Amino acid sequence: MKRARSADTATDRVYQGIYQAIVEHRLAPGLRLREEELAESFGVSRTVVRQALQRLAADQVIELQHNRGAQVPQPDLAQAASVFAARQVVECEIARQLAGRLTPAQLAALRALVIAEAEALQRGDHATAVRLSGQFHRELAALGGNPVFLRWIDELLPITSLLIMLYQRHGHPGCVAHRHEDLVEALASGPPARAAAEMRRHLQELARSLAQTPAAAALRDVFASYREPAATAR
Repeated sequence: MKRARSADTATDRVYQGIYQAIVEHRLAPGLRLREEELAESFGVSRTVVRQALQRLAADQVIELQHNRGAQVPQPDLAQAASVFAARQVVECEIARQLAGRLTPAQLAALRALVIAEAEALQRGDHATAVRLSGQFHRELAALGGNPVFLRWIDELLPITSLLIMLYQRHGHPGCVAHRHEDLVEALASGPPARAAAEMRRHLQELARSLAQTPAAAALRDVFASYREPAATAR
C-alpha cells in the first residue's frame, strides 16, 4: 500500500509544488508547464498533473490556454498598480482588525517568522526568505478569520511574486524583513490606524521597488522534493 496515495493527495502535492515554486521565484514568468515533464518531475501520471493544472488555472495562479497548454503568467508592469491596490485594500483592513487583538502566542509566532526570514536573507537563502515572507502575509490573513480575504491573498501572492521576479530593482530584498518587524510592533501596540498605515507603507515600498528583470531553472530540479520516492530512486 506504499503506492496508495489517493489521486486527490497526489493532485494536492502537484498543486502545492507548482504554487510554492512560483511564490518562491523558482519558476520563471512565461515558462511553459508541459504535462509530460511535470509528470516525470513529480513522479505521477499526466492525469494527476492535468487535474492540478486545471485547479491552478481556476485559482488564477497559472494560465491555461486551449491548444497551447499551461504556462506561468508573465504579468506586465502595468498590472502591478492593480495588484498592490488590491493588496492594500485587503491587508490594511486585516491589519486594522488585528491591531491590539493578537494573543502573546500569536505575536510570538509572527515574530518567529520575521526572525527566520531575516536569517534566511542574511545567509543568502533567497527562496526560503521569499517563502517566509509570503507565509507572514498569509498568516496575518488567516488570523483575521475572514475566508474571503484569505482566498484573495492566496490569489495575490503568486502574481506579486512574479512581478517582483520580473521587475524588482537589482539588489532590493523583496519584502523587507524589518518592515515586517515594524508591522508586528504596530499590531502589538494597538491603534488600528497605525497598524493599517504600517501595512500601507510596507506595500507601497514594495510596489516602488519594481522596475526591471529575471532568471530560470529546469523543472526536474525545481520539483525534486515533491517527487514520489519510487520516481526519485529511478
